Amino acid sequence: MYQKILVPVDGSSTSDCALKEAIKLARLHHAQLALIHVYEDIFYWVDDSYINYAELQETMRTSGERLLERARAKVEEAGLTAEMKLLEAKNERTANMIVAEAERWQAELIVIGTHGRTGFSRLVLGSVAEGVVRTAPMPVLLIRGK
Repeated sequence: MYQKILVPVDGSSTSDCALKEAIKLARLHHAQLALIHVYEDIFYWVDDSYINYAELQETMRTSGERLLERARAKVEEAGLTAEMKLLEAKNERTANMIVAEAERWQAELIVIGTHGRTGFSRLVLGSVAEGVVRTAPMPVLLIRGK
């Protein structure tokens, strides 16, 4: 049914649950997997002192690469392979970046974890998964963490 499944990973337990589900689906349908991680473009200001932005971005990029490698290891443990892509948000919404990559890769399904926040915490923290569901032209499978 689904031949190309895209999985955004962020290192959370909820993201791990989504990856496990995507692996099951990929095995069932003999599908290709793509793993992506979007890292933010963030400026930090402390007491009007500028923190080394280049160093911070390099740390975020390296951390994202490690997240993707750990996710790929889980995929390979299951006997599958996956493409990987690290994306820098550059002031773009993470949900938009995920959907754009899914369209570029021609994904037939996005499997993404959701924290299931409601009320004020959802208003304040937002929801990447909700943004993906609202804008993706392909089906999105939401997986709740345990």
